[in-house]
Amino acid sequence: MSLYGMMRTGVSGMNAQANRLSTTADNIANSDTTGYKRSSAEFSTLIMPSTGGAYNSGGVTTTIRQAVSDPGVLQYTTSVSDLAVSGDGFFVVQDPSGTPFLTRAGAFVPDAQGRLVNAAGFQLMAYSYANGTPAATVNGFEGLEPVIISDQGLTATPSTQGTYSGNLPAGATPVVAANLPGANAATAQYTSKSSMVAYDNLGNKKLLDVYFTNTGAGTWQVAVFDQSKATPGTSFPYTGGALGTANLTFDTTTGKLTGATTGVSFTVPGGASLNLDLSKLTQLGTGFTVSDAQVNGNAPSTIDKVQISKDGTIYAQYKDGSTKPLYKIPLADVQSPDQLKALPGNVYAQGTDSGAIRVGFANEGKAGSIISGALENSNVDIAEELTDMIAAQRSYTANSKVFQTGSDLMDVLVNLKR
Repeated sequence: MSLYGMMRTGVSGMNAQANRLSTTADNIANSDTTGYKRSSAEFSTLIMPSTGGAYNSGGVTTTIRQAVSDPGVLQYTTSVSDLAVSGDGFFVVQDPSGTPFLTRAGAFVPDAQGRLVNAAGFQLMAYSYANGTPAATVNGFEGLEPVIISDQGLTATPSTQGTYSGNLPAGATPVVAANLPGANAATAQYTSKSSMVAYDNLGNKKLLDVYFTNTGAGTWQVAVFDQSKATPGTSFPYTGGALGTANLTFDTTTGKLTGATTGVSFTVPGGASLNLDLSKLTQLGTGFTVSDAQVNGNAPSTIDKVQISKDGTIYAQYKDGSTKPLYKIPLADVQSPDQLKALPGNVYAQGTDSGAIRVGFANEGKAGSIISGALENSNVDIAEELTDMIAAQRSYTANSKVFQTGSDLMDVLVNLKR
């Protein structure tokens, strides 16, 4: 046995326990850090070659692991921008230089520019609805941009989509072709009528008259007019005619809409093309009823408040009550979260053994859902950490005794000649 080797083994043990105490110190210090994942020191033996009759002591090596896959308890708050993940996913954030990272620390607040930034200064990234419904870039961070929510200036959105559901009365008296509303004659007749509000490019409200007219067994004509163009006191004729017409066909047995036509398209006066979906209309033996009628778009208004759904969609709610999707927050995941590389600021980067980062949306695979108004607490158990600290202290003392014994034996060996 080498006395020097014995002393080196003692030093190795003290160093290992010092690393263990360091992780314990980090865990206790960050026990109240949002989204923090506890660290632990994993030990493995280091064996030295030995020969018959002589044993060379080795040592111990330390590997630091983060319990990233161990979720913390959710704590609910009153802030909409406080976000937590119920699942294995991570938020994608970037530092001021634009480098992307992953994090579970979702305590985001708007900065002076309206960007959502967490306590470590990382900006929340998402896909914008500016160019249509977002699609995730599975194998990269391209297309992501900082979430910016600003209430400066007025915003108006023209109507482009609408839905209309209800019932048309079966057995209604048919109207002859010459008197259909679509012909826009003074003698026009119709079965049922309702009105809807749409918005033009400048956010002006446009009141639209929608006529449903029975033309035969299971067949109907739907015609849409600009109410401002109606003849005073009589409605028909409308100046400029119908904005759009369509012929609907219903199954006379089930009362459900059949055929290729399930809606009507037209251009809102001074606005965009609007597609009114009528696929949920029925023709049953009762009176005319409207179950639901919705049209997107909004009048000029500032953002009153923000809402975030479980699928990560950030909605702006305006003072007139209308809502508009602004961003969709993605969630990232990896095959082995515990192998991610932990970095300052409670963020993670792809590690050599973590697997590739995959970006998707909430409720896809194991990513989980996004909870607004909640934060994920640290997964540190103070009682467990204090127990580990006492055990590490005892082990450190025992290893120091090994070193001290080796030192004493060296003194004996040196003094043999005296």
